[in-house]
Amino acid sequence: MLARLQSGAAFDVVIVGGGATGLGVAVDAAARGFSTLLVEAEDFAKGTSSRATKLVHGGVRYLAQGNVTLVREALRERRLFLDNAPHLAQPLPFVVPAYGLRGRLCELPFYAAGLAIYEMLSGSNRLGGVSLLGRRAALDAAPGLEPDGLVGGIRYWDGQFDDARFAVALARTAHREAAVALNYCRTVGFLYDGDRIEGVSIEDVETGHRYDVPCRCVINATGVWVDRLRHLDEPAATDLVAPSQGVHLVVDHECFPSTSAMLVPKTADGRVLFAVPWLGKVILGTTDTPRTDLPLEPRPFDAEVEFILAEAGRRLAVPLSRASVRSAWAGLRPLVKPAAGGGDTKRLSREHVVEVSPHGLVSVTGGKWTTYRSMAESVLAACFAHGLVPERPAGITRHLRLVGAPPPGSSLTPLSAPPGPHLYGTEAPVIATLPGAERMILPGFSEAMVRFAARHEAARTVEDVLARRSRWLLLDARLAAGAAGAVAAIMRDELGDRFDAAASAAAFVRLAESYLLPPS
Repeated sequence: MLARLQSGAAFDVVIVGGGATGLGVAVDAAARGFSTLLVEAEDFAKGTSSRATKLVHGGVRYLAQGNVTLVREALRERRLFLDNAPHLAQPLPFVVPAYGLRGRLCELPFYAAGLAIYEMLSGSNRLGGVSLLGRRAALDAAPGLEPDGLVGGIRYWDGQFDDARFAVALARTAHREAAVALNYCRTVGFLYDGDRIEGVSIEDVETGHRYDVPCRCVINATGVWVDRLRHLDEPAATDLVAPSQGVHLVVDHECFPSTSAMLVPKTADGRVLFAVPWLGKVILGTTDTPRTDLPLEPRPFDAEVEFILAEAGRRLAVPLSRASVRSAWAGLRPLVKPAAGGGDTKRLSREHVVEVSPHGLVSVTGGKWTTYRSMAESVLAACFAHGLVPERPAGITRHLRLVGAPPPGSSLTPLSAPPGPHLYGTEAPVIATLPGAERMILPGFSEAMVRFAARHEAARTVEDVLARRSRWLLLDARLAAGAAGAVAAIMRDELGDRFDAAASAAAFVRLAESYLLPPS
């Protein structure tokens, strides 16, 4: 792929940013036949796109805010999301527990009515019905709920997925469709013809080599960092994004031994709380805390950790403490700023916006994973409307299955199960033929998977492998740190002498240590 840049090739579309939005645009543009380049300064999904709550959902709380249009779109996209990558995205039942007299008389009827509307909006895309559960049925559906005071619950269906592996699948799908998708390539400037952007200047982070790449259209899909690139084009541009931090804690399956997720629609401060079984662990979250800085590795604030532990502890039978947490991580959401200041981030729009600068830079931000595909269509529609590239029919990605998707009707391992080769879909037989297929580095994660990540998934560092090609950094940071040396040695064998195994392993161990909570 670097050879394409070295040849001086021009592209129809250059996309800056390798998260959910940028990768979705790359797949759509390439599938429509546009010559497409995507560049990412770090690794694919390094930022927000690998730190989601792992849910594919229509947005129950957006319905409560009255945003029916967003919910209807997301429910339609949810179905396509699950259909196009069934090995990485699957339906998941949720239980909303109710406690005490207020729960029986007020919460159960209220939430049952709201979720019935949610299902109605799903139409033919529904994943399952809404069920009103008695106390015993609620405990059967979600073992691990606090039984004291429980009067019943409501069960409904949404979806879950593996966000970082979905991103890698999108990158590989874009490549299958003839796109060039490069991680560790930083955009350092624009090329202009008069007052119009006609290309980008790119730096290979690993070598320092620079490439000037001519193109018709540049799309800024850098998420919470979208304003940095906008200011590179227009220094006086008004910011689009009001960043919000969402924190997640991962605990052992024994803390909530359920195959259903739990949703608390309204916590003490009005937020939503989830307990989601995922890859043999349980994710607890999330928070919604405004931030003015944009660190690449945001860390949870103590108050956020204590909030999640306290709120989850009120609903789960197993006592929780900081010692229960195997990994704590945070992501920054690119929420769209209101036209006039004010308002907390819980109420800011989850919809996306597309803006085209006077110089032709197309910037997109906001949105969420579930609607990545429809966001890509709206970005390309803006490119057509401004005459940047010739219009071509939309809809080609509606039923475009991603790389690794098994044939329709294949039996699938639930995503709530511990990690293993099943996450690679039809690539799993390929992995089994690689050297070291049987040598396990971590439970369900073998030497062959490391080699596969280096050869076929553009993994360049130990972090790429243990944080995103597998999810061990998020599942158990201490266990992941212990595997850094073994992973580095295999990667050096794959990538050659220019790969500094000791430095890459040491950098990952430092990162993993920051995902562990101090005692207090």
